[in-house]
Amino acid sequence: MKKTLLCLFSVIGISSFAQEHFSGINTSRRGGLLNADINPAELANMSSKYDVNVFNFSGNFANNKVAFGDFIDGGDDFENILFSGNENVNMRVDVEILGPALAFQVNKWAFAISSSAKVQASLVDINTTLGNAVTNGGVDNITEVYNILASENQRAAGISWGEIGLSIARELYDSEEHKISAGITFNLLFPGTYANMGASRFEGTITNNFGDVSLTDASAEVNIAYSGSLAGDFSESDNFTEFFAGGLNGFSTDIGVNYRWKDKSNFTLTKNSNDEDDNENNTLTFQYSDPRNYKLNAGLAIRNMGSMTFKDDNNESVNYELDVPTGEFLDLNQFEDAESIQDVEDILLQSGYLTMDEAAKDFKVKLPTVFSAYADVKLYGKFYATGFVQQKLNENNDNDQITVQNIVSVTPRYSTNFFEVYAPLANNEISGFTAGLGVRLGGFFIGSGSGISMLLDSDSKQADLYFGFRFGI
Repeated sequence: MKKTLLCLFSVIGISSFAQEHFSGINTSRRGGLLNADINPAELANMSSKYDVNVFNFSGNFANNKVAFGDFIDGGDDFENILFSGNENVNMRVDVEILGPALAFQVNKWAFAISSSAKVQASLVDINTTLGNAVTNGGVDNITEVYNILASENQRAAGISWGEIGLSIARELYDSEEHKISAGITFNLLFPGTYANMGASRFEGTITNNFGDVSLTDASAEVNIAYSGSLAGDFSESDNFTEFFAGGLNGFSTDIGVNYRWKDKSNFTLTKNSNDEDDNENNTLTFQYSDPRNYKLNAGLAIRNMGSMTFKDDNNESVNYELDVPTGEFLDLNQFEDAESIQDVEDILLQSGYLTMDEAAKDFKVKLPTVFSAYADVKLYGKFYATGFVQQKLNENNDNDQITVQNIVSVTPRYSTNFFEVYAPLANNEISGFTAGLGVRLGGFFIGSGSGISMLLDSDSKQADLYFGFRFGI
């Protein structure tokens, strides 16, 4: 089981770390496909007729127990730190790759086609005593009895999938000062691989007798589901890269609206004259509106409304009842070397304490539906500030749910048409406060939502990195 949980950090081998993907750059004045990723209505605000995405990458990690300094001081003690204390463990590893994409404008309309690949592994509300016993084959004291009562669903889950997005946006109202737009994206979903192990309404007693750890007087509702390569090994990072393996088997929708208060600029034309007496009407002043200039740019969106169906040959989704009677004992040490969800399932079934309730060959997994709102305000000259809120609309504890965090962030920025530097400041549901830094040069950008806090605060529990390149024509 130790290797099973360490899959979360095997994923880090193909990523870096973060929370809000592309934090700060996704509300850039430059506009385009990245902005449309959080609100499809932003396509109507593109600063060029065509926007081409070459490659964007964002890797995210956050948890509520292990600080960045712990990785430096004692990586071998990771599991002991993770399952210390009384607070339930919550952890996310999240990777998003935005591949080739094209957006273009036609009069008041804007259209886009995009591609992306996504990976996620998570621990949700894991009881520390239970997690320590199953993962490490031990608990704090060499002889002790621990009573556990956990009504929430404890989950260990991993998933990968691919998306192809078809977007359309349109100006609804456009005057000299104000502009309102709306947009929608239809995502074609390609499930890759999936694994979930959940235990809800857990009650039981864990005993530790000089390292022999066992469970007795226990009951729980257990869900075990898997599809594709994650069924066989949960600890190999390569098993998370089957983004489009399951074919087209799902759909989702993003919808959004955008309001823009334009900021007009003056353009002065001077008339050349050799007549010294002709000193009147030598200048003409025009007002024009650059789509990258505004006093306020604000939007509302609901994203990821949909689900996908896993249909691999090795599919399984089974609900079990776990019942270990008083006086009988389930040996927890035997889970320590389990490498897959199937290994855990086999051990439980062989114990005789697991009874099948219901089973399904194919199963659906819901995307993490979120409501988001943002406002980018011009403060003075080239200085702006963005407020962003993300609120999840589903519960992370559900066995068929991809997880997501609630986020509130403020991003001050200095922005010209070619250069931009910004510092996202955020409060994240799991990892708490983070501070980052990012920079854009033309179409290239690189940044982090937590780079500053990670470097300055050894107790920071989040780290991230993103970068990419796109260009306009």
